Amino acid sequence: MKTQVEFRSDKFPAYKNEEQEINPGRYGKRVAEFLAAGLRSHGFETEELIAEDWWGWVVLIKNDGFKLWIGCGNYEEYPDGFLCFIEPHTPIIRKLFKKIDAQSRVEALQKAMDTVLSESAGIGDKKWRTYEEFNKPRT
Repeated sequence: MKTQVEFRSDKFPAYKNEEQEINPGRYGKRVAEFLAAGLRSHGFETEELIAEDWWGWVVLIKNDGFKLWIGCGNYEEYPDGFLCFIEPHTPIIRKLFKKIDAQSRVEALQKAMDTVLSESAGIGDKKWRTYEEFNKPRT
C-alpha cells in the first residue's frame, strides 16, 4: 500500500516557535491543519493535533477497530519539502490474538489525502511510496 507521500510547497511555513513544541528544525503543523480540514470534507473525522518530538505532528483519525493516524513534518530533502505518512502502513494489523484487515480503510484515507493535496494550488512534485520503498537505502 502506498502510505508515504512527499511533496513540495511554500504554503506551509513553520509557526513562530513551533520547533519548541517538537524538536529543533522540525515543523509541519500547518500541513497537519491543512490535511485535517481537507479530510473532514471527505468524510474523515479528525481529532486534536498532537505534537510529537520524533518528527512533527500527528493527525488522529477517528476509527473503530484500530488506531489510524497521519504523521506530518518537513522533509529535509528540499527546503520546501514535506513528508506525510499513514499508520498503519500494512494491510493487516495484529491486535491481541486477532488479525484486523486495515487495507480498505487505509486505502480510502490515502485516496482522500491524495485528492486534498492534488486539488490545492501550490503543491507540487507529489510522490507516493510504500513504507518499504521509502525506507529502502538509497544508493
